[in-house]
Amino acid sequence: MKVYISGGCKNGKSMLAQSLAKKLAGEAPLYYIATMIPHDNEDNARIAKHIEDRDGWGFETLEQGRELLKCLDNADANGTFLLDSVTALVQNEMFREDKIDLTAGRRVSEDMAEFAGKVKNVIMVSDYIFGDAERYDALTEGYRHALAMADRIAKECDLVVEVLAGNYIVHKGELYL
Repeated sequence: MKVYISGGCKNGKSMLAQSLAKKLAGEAPLYYIATMIPHDNEDNARIAKHIEDRDGWGFETLEQGRELLKCLDNADANGTFLLDSVTALVQNEMFREDKIDLTAGRRVSEDMAEFAGKVKNVIMVSDYIFGDAERYDALTEGYRHALAMADRIAKECDLVVEVLAGNYIVHKGELYL
């Protein structure tokens, strides 16, 4: 099963994703693909909170901030994968130490589609950053465009859910908890 979850920051996306992953996995391996590369204390605190939230759930953590497909080198494709988050993955691919890669959105989109085609179950979590009408500088708009390209994976998913203030809006498929 392919699942896409989107919504605002701190709205409950990760908890929904964890619940779905645990349910889908059954007795199969359960993987958490951690994509955030920390840059400051706030990032470290957020990572620590996510680790605490999934303690005891049975996830094996795969640290994969870039090059998503490489995590399959160390995992069973018949398992269930929770990719948290698409947002950080795009950010990491686009804003590298040595350059800004404006083609990152297309590459991440292609990698996610290939990944989803190779695994039994995947739940992908992404932040919704498109709700305002403001125009930003070219670099920020480039990032928003890259994330929108990656988010198009939703059309290939069996279940698409938006999380808003802890409420679930199902856009495609059926949500069984």
